[in-house]
Amino acid sequence: MKKNSTKILAFILIAIFICACNAVKRVPDGKNLLTENDILVNGKSSNDEEASNQMYQKPNSHILGYKLRLNLYNMAKLNPDSSYQAKFKNNPGKYERMSKILSAKQVDRLGQSFWYKGWHEFLKSTGEAPVIVDTSKVKKSLLRLKFYYFNNGYFNVKTDYSIDSTGFKRARVNYNITTGPGYILDTIRRKIATPALDSLYLTSKDPSFLKSGNQYKKSDFEDEKNRISTYFRNHGAYFFQPTYVTFDIDTIGKKNKADVDLIVKNNTIQEKDSSRTEPFKLYTISDVNIYTDYSPANAKNKITDSTTYNNFNLYSYNKLKYKPRAITDAVFITKGGSFADFRTTLSSRYLSNLKIFNYPSIQYEVDKRDPNGESLIANVYLSPRKKYSFGASFDVTHSNIQDFGIEYSLSETIRNVFNRAETLEISTRLNIGSSKDMANPNNNFFNVSEYGFDMKLNFPRVLLPFGTEKIIPKSMIPSTIMAVGFSKQRNIGLDKENFTGGLSYLWTPKRLNSVKFDLLNAQYVRNLNPDNYFNVYTSSYNSLNDIAKTYNTVPTNVDTAGNLIIEDGTTGFTNDVLTGQTDLVPTDNDYQEVESIEERRMRLTENDFILASSYTFTKTTKKDLADNNFYLFKTKIETAGSLLSLISVAGGLPKNANGNYEIFNLEYSEYIKTEFDYIKHWDFGKEKVLAVRTLFGIAIPFGNSDYIPFSRSYFGGGSNDIRAWQPYDLGPGSTGSVNDFNEANMKILLSGEFRFKIAGDVKGALFADAGNIWNVLDNVTDEKARFSGLSDLQEIALGTGFGLRYDLSFFVIRLDMGFKTYNPAHEAGDRWFKEYNFGHSVLNFGINYPF
Repeated sequence: MKKNSTKILAFILIAIFICACNAVKRVPDGKNLLTENDILVNGKSSNDEEASNQMYQKPNSHILGYKLRLNLYNMAKLNPDSSYQAKFKNNPGKYERMSKILSAKQVDRLGQSFWYKGWHEFLKSTGEAPVIVDTSKVKKSLLRLKFYYFNNGYFNVKTDYSIDSTGFKRARVNYNITTGPGYILDTIRRKIATPALDSLYLTSKDPSFLKSGNQYKKSDFEDEKNRISTYFRNHGAYFFQPTYVTFDIDTIGKKNKADVDLIVKNNTIQEKDSSRTEPFKLYTISDVNIYTDYSPANAKNKITDSTTYNNFNLYSYNKLKYKPRAITDAVFITKGGSFADFRTTLSSRYLSNLKIFNYPSIQYEVDKRDPNGESLIANVYLSPRKKYSFGASFDVTHSNIQDFGIEYSLSETIRNVFNRAETLEISTRLNIGSSKDMANPNNNFFNVSEYGFDMKLNFPRVLLPFGTEKIIPKSMIPSTIMAVGFSKQRNIGLDKENFTGGLSYLWTPKRLNSVKFDLLNAQYVRNLNPDNYFNVYTSSYNSLNDIAKTYNTVPTNVDTAGNLIIEDGTTGFTNDVLTGQTDLVPTDNDYQEVESIEERRMRLTENDFILASSYTFTKTTKKDLADNNFYLFKTKIETAGSLLSLISVAGGLPKNANGNYEIFNLEYSEYIKTEFDYIKHWDFGKEKVLAVRTLFGIAIPFGNSDYIPFSRSYFGGGSNDIRAWQPYDLGPGSTGSVNDFNEANMKILLSGEFRFKIAGDVKGALFADAGNIWNVLDNVTDEKARFSGLSDLQEIALGTGFGLRYDLSFFVIRLDMGFKTYNPAHEAGDRWFKEYNFGHSVLNFGINYPF
């Protein structure tokens, strides 16, 4: 063992030495590879990322210190064409011999093949050329650094640089910055030429970015410009722009302090060859004209249909196809109101949200009828989308049930169904997939399938018999969705038919907040093949079969090998045990095990009817897809069955033999469920991101139920969960995954992931996932599965690992390998690192990031 360790260590050292030499392979003599930029601010190294971004040259990228892309580049032949031709110049007979075998034309083409040329082109494009220290670029970087610190208030900054050798053909550039004292803002005065704007400025409640005592920062001045411009333009100043705001900085006679004059000039009006200035005017809206079927082709045609509704003028080049309120509810620019940018933006958002128009155009013109010239006419140009549109999609999918799936869907969209901007979407889908967890006697790759039908009707308003404007104003862009759906699964567990229907309301209280209120959400799940239970849940079968080998007394219950026959044998033996026909009594552990198996079988094979209502609130600070410095908070509360119970009690309906109410001869579910989900991302720059997710969820049965339906329960494991375990393979508690599909009604999850760039579009990640599921306040009696107190937090599992991601712009392909770091299924004191090896690792395939 000692000799092997020595050999391995020697191999690693040799490999490191070869890679180190290879790094400077393409560095010319007399030049140096840039190994580091060291920014020394007042003698101390700085990690200021913004300062680092001023560099014209940065060292080659690396992964944990290894310059992968540089070494890939150095492996390539820079001129593969010349190298290929050189083979024949040095050996002329070789070309003739190859020409006889392949022909001269094929020999020439061989030089353009992937093996001779394409491979090296790939290495060059994937790799990264060595960054050579260039003093001209160093000086440019130094100048940018000087401006950077000057713009942050260091008006007396001094800069210098030095280049230090760090090895053979290697060098580090030191940027020496002596900032001097930072200048502080002292007296701040305003000089606003237009009296109306000066008065308006005093009414602003938003705090200024410029405050006496703060250090000078150029960015604060830019933010203040935009703040003032936004405020003025939202209060009538149509022609105002940020360029009208300037600042006069005075440091004369001041020691490290600066007085600031905020200057807002009058409006400049260009008239042919001359210009003049006049005070800004605050404009009001005199008319709002809406052109409902505008296009460049009919812009010069005559209006043939028009109407006026609530002070809005609606025009159409053809017959008006919309009820006026459907359009006017989406326009927030009102006659007699002040001009405001935010009303324009809000109108554009709402009109786009109707999904019956292309992106609207809203333009303003000065109303020449106003002798004071203080009125604007708002013209809203709407270009209708086609009433009918057909769509088809082909998707590759991955889920907790399917390892790989292919889905094909067809959809038809009908717009303006009832002439009030309603949208009807009808779609069908077919999915075939592969799952190693499902029964597959014929060993077919595609062993599961599903098809379905969905219909969704969207109303761009709150659809209720009473007014809701005071509670949910139209500025919150409310909508109502009625939806029905049907799906059928084959070869997935017990096979299912799933009927759904719902009535939902959506609105956005603020720009980045959203609310969804499901007034009614109905689901009926019908198991098509309940007799297949023990073929699917093999762990339950094995446990029952082991007990039967000792206590079964009926020969017809077993096959020739002595195993229980599915379904007659399993049902017969279970009935014999529970009716006292065997030697087992209720106090025996095996009796209780059979009883538990039967309770779980009954729960998972019976049909479910759920009538629920829920409220979901989501808040995020994510501005766009490129934003990697944000948080998202989502909470949901759901209650089911209470309405049906109230009706049953009020109607005096009888209870069944179990003491529960039924609807359509089926016991309905009754529970309350709540979830809290929080995601936070920190962007450290250079494509390094730390992402954290926490989740807590609990569902409590009551009244008509003593358990949670399978479709509403929690599970652990999978590509978007605790990645060291397969889906449904973790918990509950410390039970050690005794069932094939483990679920429970409470869940805790905490995940962290550090993401970084490897090369090009290839990204890497290091992650840790912790959590588990438990049963609480339901009919499960196994103490190992139940959460009884804070001491059960010791059963939180921990999985760690690494992942690779390839960014295809429109989605990310993800591979994660998780290792069981702490497994609560083992005995206490024997849970850490017992399965921390590749043999027990779990490889997860996923689409997009897990959170």
